[in-house]
Amino acid sequence: MSEVPAVSLKRNVVANYAGQGWRAVISLAFVPVYIRYLGIEAYGLIGIFTVLQAWMGLLDMGMKPALTREMARFSGGGIDVQSIRNLLRTVEIVALLMAAGAGIFLWSISGWLAAHWLKVQDLDVNVAARAIAMMGVVAALRFLETIYLGSVTGLQRQVLENTVSSAMTTLRAVGAVAVLMWISPSITAFFAWQGLVSLVTVVIFALIVHGVLPRPPQPARFSRAALQGIWRFAAGMIIITLMSLLLTQVDKILLSRLLPLKVFGYYALAASVASVLYMLSSPITTAFYPRFVELATQRDDASLRVVYHQAAQLIAVVVGTAAMILMMFGDRVLMAWTGDRVLVSNVAPLLTVLALGALLNGLMWIPYYLQLAHGWTRLMVTVNTVAVAVLIPALLVVVPIYGAISAAWVWVALNVAYLVFVIGLIHRRLLSTEMARWYREDVAMPLLTALAMAVLFRFILPEQLSRGGEILILAATGTVVLGVAAFAAPQVRQLLMRQLQQLRRSSL
Repeated sequence: MSEVPAVSLKRNVVANYAGQGWRAVISLAFVPVYIRYLGIEAYGLIGIFTVLQAWMGLLDMGMKPALTREMARFSGGGIDVQSIRNLLRTVEIVALLMAAGAGIFLWSISGWLAAHWLKVQDLDVNVAARAIAMMGVVAALRFLETIYLGSVTGLQRQVLENTVSSAMTTLRAVGAVAVLMWISPSITAFFAWQGLVSLVTVVIFALIVHGVLPRPPQPARFSRAALQGIWRFAAGMIIITLMSLLLTQVDKILLSRLLPLKVFGYYALAASVASVLYMLSSPITTAFYPRFVELATQRDDASLRVVYHQAAQLIAVVVGTAAMILMMFGDRVLMAWTGDRVLVSNVAPLLTVLALGALLNGLMWIPYYLQLAHGWTRLMVTVNTVAVAVLIPALLVVVPIYGAISAAWVWVALNVAYLVFVIGLIHRRLLSTEMARWYREDVAMPLLTALAMAVLFRFILPEQLSRGGEILILAATGTVVLGVAAFAAPQVRQLLMRQLQQLRRSSL
């Protein structure tokens, strides 16, 4: 692996973590403020918006991941300027039409959803309907934003991407608090501000993508040929996306119908905290996926194996550490964060199980992106189709009987099945000699070490600390668990040792 790609990859990982970390902190830090001004029932509508935004990913019909892949191929010299410009213009036109149609549709059915789908208790139904209508507009704008974000990711301009994304996330969250405090403490005011910031964000990222790409010999135009060139990959991705959404969001859809909106708000809050684990996975996959594509295109299997294990071990170390903290100290994390004992008693049990499911799911991300880098989508289409056929009936049976916690356990069971059965199929085709190493070095060694250390700290740490003391002790615990997990992962340990040696040489 050449030095320039390695330096670029490291820079992108660091930038992604700095940006994603900041966005996670900003997004979660103000949630107790939102709940204080809006109430847990109105916060349940924000949980509905999260589900809606995820489902908007279906609108791109696989074009966004295909565009990211083609931008990465352009960076690696596998596609010319005119072709990539035509593809971008084509995706922009299709995405704009899809977003407009979805926004209008959601606006038109907002009243029915508020009156007949949600179980609203204290919140006015008309207010809920207006909020849902505004959600549709915001979700459509966020969908357009992801198209340009995917382009910037594929072009490997991730430092710039994270700088802008972090600034807009800060504006979105801090501005929302200002609106609730000084203008109107209402859910409609909250979504109005979100829509305004999303519109500005779309414009900024569109200007960035068009500014980074070189000018083509001829003006960019809508091209059916451009769509035909990516249709096979895009078709596989749209099916994968559909199945992934069913797997990750169907629990929330069913719960939003079966549970009172207030109770769903507790589940949505637990899911929001557990989503930190996905946020920690994303910077690694975002940085490594374009590199996977380049190495797969060049058929450089030796370098691909090295980069693959680096990425897998980074996931296990970073996501594994955070997951152990949430599973073992979820109640203390929530108490330090919100200071609300009623909230903690309702959310902590859900958080423990959802964090476990998110960890198991996160371990599959690097093998999944390895498939995408090779353009292989059929396996995940087949596997996810079977999983959905099992998941939905299981949820329909267990949720009415056992409540929200049963949906979380079904999610855990599903991901266990992925790790036991699917991972072997992936490695046998793409990296046939690496499966045992993946289980042993990439997963078992860092995770078991992190678990043992987290369990030890759970028993020895003092209870009944102040909120400040609790935050400090949890931060110290997380740092220690992260350190021992990193030391237990061979590739991560080697990377850290090289960095320490470089620092030592530079200081002499």
